[in-house]
Amino acid sequence: MLEPHTYLHNRYLILRAVGQGGMGAVYQAIDENTRRTVAVKESLFDDERLQRAFEREARMLSHLRHPVLPVVFDYFAESGRQFLIMQFIPGDDLGEVLKKRRDRLEPIGQPKPFDVADVLEWADQLLDALEYLHSQNPPVVHRDIKPQNLKLTSDREIVLLDFGLAKGINLHQSRVTSTGSIFGYTPSYAPLEQIQGSGTSPLSDIYSLAATLYHLL
Repeated sequence: MLEPHTYLHNRYLILRAVGQGGMGAVYQAIDENTRRTVAVKESLFDDERLQRAFEREARMLSHLRHPVLPVVFDYFAESGRQFLIMQFIPGDDLGEVLKKRRDRLEPIGQPKPFDVADVLEWADQLLDALEYLHSQNPPVVHRDIKPQNLKLTSDREIVLLDFGLAKGINLHQSRVTSTGSIFGYTPSYAPLEQIQGSGTSPLSDIYSLAATLYHLL
């Protein structure tokens, strides 16, 4: 993990860590050239195949442009580590928001789902994003849609984060398998074909989005 006040690439000043998962860590930072707040995603693995997956994510995201997807500004390797510089979306993810609503709103400890109208609006935005992703050549399949990978902007627009498991259909599929492919999923939201490792398609994202919307409601 990077410490606060660390400089990267003679440009990015790390402010704080905002999250860590099995494949990477994310930090809030300042781009000293533009004075813009950015998110810095760091790879946390040494395996060459996982490093290639991270590079693939960087290349893929840098070419995507959609209101629901974060903007990628930069990608580089430094001191044997890989870093992706992206748009910073402040605030909690929807999974954390649901948890806080359950723990802080009366009756305490009971689920507090979001309003149907809000969820339908987010669903419309996310479906538009999936249509965009799945129409790429090759189609981009996110493969990890869940409340923890969704955030709201200050304008209440939804943003889909963390493409660490994403793949193009003609690329390998987060553990490294014997064939060198990347395999991973979140059980509560993954379709059966992903859990069984038999391959994913755009339909797999539709399943995960449906499971996510069900949870939000």
